[in-house]
Amino acid sequence: MHAFLTKFAAVVRGVVSGFDRLFLRGSLRGLSHRKGLKNFLWANRIPYKDFADYSQQVTDQLEAASLQHAQHLGREVRYLNSAQYCKEDIAREIAARDRIKEGLICVLRSVDPCMSFQINKSLKTGKLEIHYRPRKCLHLYHYQIHPVFGFMHARIQTWFPFQVFVCLNGREWLARQMDQAKLRYLRRDNTFLWLEDIAQTQALLDQQLQANWPSLLDGLTHALNPAHAEIFAKAPLRYYWSVAESEWATDVMFRSHAALENIYPHLVRYALTTFGAVDVLRFFGQRVTLRGKVPLRCRHEVSTNLKERSGGLRIKHWYSNNSLKMYDKGSVLRTECMLREPNLFKVFRPAEGNPEGPQAWRPMRLGLADLQRRAEVSQAANERHLQALVAVHVTTPLRKLAEPLCRPAPDPSRRPTPPPAAVVAPPSVSGSPAVATAPTNAERQGPPPRSVRPLNPLAADDATLLTAVSRHEFLINGLRNRDLRGVLFGKEEPTTASERRKRSAAVTRKLRLLRGHGLLDKVPKTHRYIVTAAGRKAITALLAARNTSIEHLINNAG
Repeated sequence: MHAFLTKFAAVVRGVVSGFDRLFLRGSLRGLSHRKGLKNFLWANRIPYKDFADYSQQVTDQLEAASLQHAQHLGREVRYLNSAQYCKEDIAREIAARDRIKEGLICVLRSVDPCMSFQINKSLKTGKLEIHYRPRKCLHLYHYQIHPVFGFMHARIQTWFPFQVFVCLNGREWLARQMDQAKLRYLRRDNTFLWLEDIAQTQALLDQQLQANWPSLLDGLTHALNPAHAEIFAKAPLRYYWSVAESEWATDVMFRSHAALENIYPHLVRYALTTFGAVDVLRFFGQRVTLRGKVPLRCRHEVSTNLKERSGGLRIKHWYSNNSLKMYDKGSVLRTECMLREPNLFKVFRPAEGNPEGPQAWRPMRLGLADLQRRAEVSQAANERHLQALVAVHVTTPLRKLAEPLCRPAPDPSRRPTPPPAAVVAPPSVSGSPAVATAPTNAERQGPPPRSVRPLNPLAADDATLLTAVSRHEFLINGLRNRDLRGVLFGKEEPTTASERRKRSAAVTRKLRLLRGHGLLDKVPKTHRYIVTAAGRKAITALLAARNTSIEHLINNAG
C-alpha cells in the first residue's frame, strides 16, 4: 500500500483502516443442539408432550421482560409485517422525530427465519422426537445509541434457543471515540472525509480491537432479556460470542472529490480487465502454483463482478463467501474485505481445548479469540489489492517506455576499466633520464564496454520473463534466482548437478539482462532482486499492450 500512497501522494490526504461493520452472534452453546435441549428439559422436569406449552410460556415471559424498559421510557414499539421495510431507516426517523440523543430508540418486532426446535411424533417409532430445523419466529430488534458503540441494534430470537445478534458499525464507534478525545472531523454517513489528526484517529481504531468484548456484549444481552437468569435458574447458561460477519475497510482520503473522480474509473477498468482468479487468490493470501495457476486443491468459487450503484461503480472479488470490494464515497476510496468463512485462513494458535499445548498454524475460528488475526488478514488483503493498482493511470506514451528497452544497455556486472596510465621507460645504459610514453588513442579508450542485448517485449521468451518477475508474490520481498527458476522451469527438479548449474546460469543471465535495462535492482547484502518503480510501470504497460486486440488499440489511440 505504501507504493500506492506514494504514487498518488500529491492528491491523497491520508489513510485509515478499521472495522466498518461487525455482525456478532451470541449462542447458548449448551442449548444449540438436540441433546442440549433434552438436558435442559430434564433439569426443569418438562416432559416432551408439554414442550409446546412451556416454550410459549417462556416466549411470552421473555417478550414481556424485553419490552418493559421501552414501555417505561415511552419508546415506540412497532410491528413490521414485511421484510421490505428498512429497519435502520425507521429507527433513524424515530430518533430524529423524538430527538433521542442517547439510550434506547425503539423496539421493532418482526417475524424472521431462524433455527429452532420442534417436537413431533415419529412416524416410524411412534415416539416424540426433538428436531432442530429452519423455522420462523418473532424477533425483537432493539435500536439504541450506545455510549460506546453509537448507533447500533441488537436483536433476540424469542423462541428456543434464543440466539442473539448484535450489529454495530466501527465508524459510528470511532465517532464516539473522537468526540471524547475532542478531535474534529468531517463525516458523511459512515465515512470520514476529513480528519484533524489522522495518526491519532488510526490509534483510536486500533483500540477497538482491545475492547472488553464479553463485558460490553453481556450488557447488551441483559437489556434484551432481563428474565434470562430466571429462565435458566435450574440450568445456568451463558452466551458464547462469535463473529458471523466482519467488514474491514481501508479508506484512502483524497484531497477533493474531483481528484478521486479523475482516477477512480481507471482503477475500476484496470481491476476488471487485469485481475484474474489467481490474482484474487493472492489478494486473500492463498497459495498458487509456481506457474501462476489456480491450484487443484482449491475447491472454492472465485469470481469478480461490477455493479452500478447510486453513487458510482463498485467492483467486487469473491473467494467462496469472502469478498474484497472497492468503491468510491465522495472523496474517499474505500477497499473493504468481508470475511464470512474465516476457516479458509490460518492463525498461529494451540489446539482447541488445549491452551497450553504446542502452537501451529490452524484454521481461523469464528470466536472472538481470533478477532485480532481476522483484522490482520483483512488488512493484508486490502493492502495487496491497493498495491496491485500501482501501475494504473499511466499517462506516459508507450514509446517512451519501450524505446530504451529495445536498445542495448550497459552490463551491470561489468565495472568500467580505467584508462591505462603513462608508461615510464627504464633508464638507458648510458644513464640518460627515463622518458614517459603516452598511451595511444586505442589504449586510452580501453576495451569496449560489455552490454546486454535489447529486449523484445512482444516476443514470447521476453514476455514470459517480464510476466514472471512482475508476479504479485514478489512485490514485497523480491525474488531470488531459485524463485525465478521455479517459475520459468517448473517445480520439477533437474536430475543432474550439471543441469541444475545450467538452469541457474541461465537465470543469472536473465537477471543481469533486466538489471542492465533498469527493470530490477539488487537488494544490498542479499541475493534478492526487486522490481523498480520505473520497471513496474514499463512491464505493466508493455504486457497490457501485448495482450490487447488491434481493434482496441486503434479505437483508443490518441
